[in-house]
Amino acid sequence: MTTALITTPTFGRFSDDPWQILAAAGTAAVRPYDDRALPGGELLERVPAADALIVGMDPVTAEVLDAGARLKVVAKHGVGVDTIDVAAARERGIRVVYAPGGNSRAVAELTFGLMLSAARQIGTAHTAVRAGSWPKLFGPELAGRTLGIVGFGRIGRLLAGYGHAFGMTVVAHDPHLPPGVFAEHHARPVELDACVSGSDFLSLHLPAEPGAPPLLDRTRLASMRAGACLVNAARGGLVDEDALADLLRSGHLGAAALDAFAAEPLGDSALRTAPNLVLTSHIGACSYEANRTMGVLVAEDVVRVLRGAEPRNEAA
Repeated sequence: MTTALITTPTFGRFSDDPWQILAAAGTAAVRPYDDRALPGGELLERVPAADALIVGMDPVTAEVLDAGARLKVVAKHGVGVDTIDVAAARERGIRVVYAPGGNSRAVAELTFGLMLSAARQIGTAHTAVRAGSWPKLFGPELAGRTLGIVGFGRIGRLLAGYGHAFGMTVVAHDPHLPPGVFAEHHARPVELDACVSGSDFLSLHLPAEPGAPPLLDRTRLASMRAGACLVNAARGGLVDEDALADLLRSGHLGAAALDAFAAEPLGDSALRTAPNLVLTSHIGACSYEANRTMGVLVAEDVVRVLRGAEPRNEAA
């Protein structure tokens, strides 16, 4: 019998299907904690007994891979594999698989919800009414505004459709795509700096390169339109969080909404006290449907690799 060590508490939370796929293949699923991620030190202790590793946001470093003497496959219960040392895994003959498209709609819908919440101060109004106040808070309508999307993959394209349906003008930056793709999804391609500086609402949908400086550093954030709104439901490392907090306090940026942070959970951060900011706890993929789909996709590929077959969704 083979063993899959599962570090993320969200795997198969709302569907038995991923568990059944592993069990039917004779793979014992071991998840030490149902309510929290496996601590890094404990991961190093447990990985030597695992043939497969199913992870969330856990850093899967060369050290972890070296400790996993039996490891044949690392599966990301999600889309971004930037927390996994894919090159080191390849050197050791360990396959890395993921769940492309499994949470695209869930993330796109949350992103649009964050835009609306930030624009119309929904969270602020909710907190005030619960506290006994009755404020009249104003904000911009989305129709007629420019939505800028950085990264035009599955999520970005869905978001473009939502923005178009609300009467927004959509521009997008993705140097890896031919121009025709943008037009198919109601968007106009632009260069990165034009996307950042020319948008009323700017949304990020791309991975963060480990160790790289933030894509939106202080200079790029300052180049955004006065009163603009930034939404990041991708990776926290894409944004200079201190600079963002400063620009919100100064009033240069009208609002922001973040579902991803450089350090998670969010610790002692300047973001905690910044005004006009909506914060959520990296819940972009947390729909019932996405939870099942991601679990099934990675469970099926884990089984394929352990049987000596080729996976369907292998990280490049």
